[in-house]
Amino acid sequence: MGVAEGIILQKDIRNISKLKDYLSDNFLTDAANEVVVRKGTVLIVTGFFISYANASETDGPAGSIALGRALKDIGFDVIYVTDKWSYSILEGISEKEDEIVEFPVDNHENSKQFANDLIKKFSPSLSISIERASLMGDGTYRNWKGEDVSKYNAKIDYLFNYSKFSIGIGDGGNEIGMGNLNSEIKKVEGLPDNPAVTKVNNLIISSCSNWGAYGLVAEISAILNKNLLISVDDAKELITKSVDLGAVEGMSGDSIYAVDGRNLEEDSICLIQLHEYLERS
Repeated sequence: MGVAEGIILQKDIRNISKLKDYLSDNFLTDAANEVVVRKGTVLIVTGFFISYANASETDGPAGSIALGRALKDIGFDVIYVTDKWSYSILEGISEKEDEIVEFPVDNHENSKQFANDLIKKFSPSLSISIERASLMGDGTYRNWKGEDVSKYNAKIDYLFNYSKFSIGIGDGGNEIGMGNLNSEIKKVEGLPDNPAVTKVNNLIISSCSNWGAYGLVAEISAILNKNLLISVDDAKELITKSVDLGAVEGMSGDSIYAVDGRNLEEDSICLIQLHEYLERS
């Protein structure tokens, strides 16, 4: 397993790292190599609604903004896509000139049409999902507790059915992209018995989806010999601002400055080590 892959899979609390045997040893590098040759418009999809807190979670938006900044820096046009539940979070932590599309919470046919229209409008060379719920085999959306949260999810999956190339980043087995390993996820204790079905071209697994986004940026940086990674302080600020805007820590549902059970200092370990990795390489 590559160095960056090891960094983003450390401190695994869900057994997601057990899926690494079903992926390339260098799955981050594989995804990064695909990104750098697909200059154009990228759709970055995020937003996971925590039903028991009636709020969006802190994992996903910060990683999306960090990745979006890096891709803009190397010439991409970046469009963020989310639904009404997470729109205000993304709007509040993005830059003024950033475009954010609100994907409607609607039925399957209307969602397919909206996704198709979006693809025609922007003609993206790449679509990336970071911590976004996927449809399950039974046609529902479910959280890590297995609860049906379909009414809180726009069917953004259809964007990935129509995209030229796609990357999915997830940490729990129920996110867009995890359909690549649907049968394998069922075998791992702690992961869903009824996993995601939506597939992507390149899957990135990580202990926290923000970390997966940071890892992707690190490998893009290594390829281009230019450090595009967000600073530790800037990442903390994005998470803090997300909470101030109404986001919650996803596991507890509490309004605290934390991501997936880790406070800001614990969450920073990944970025600190990725920066050190880039300095060495």
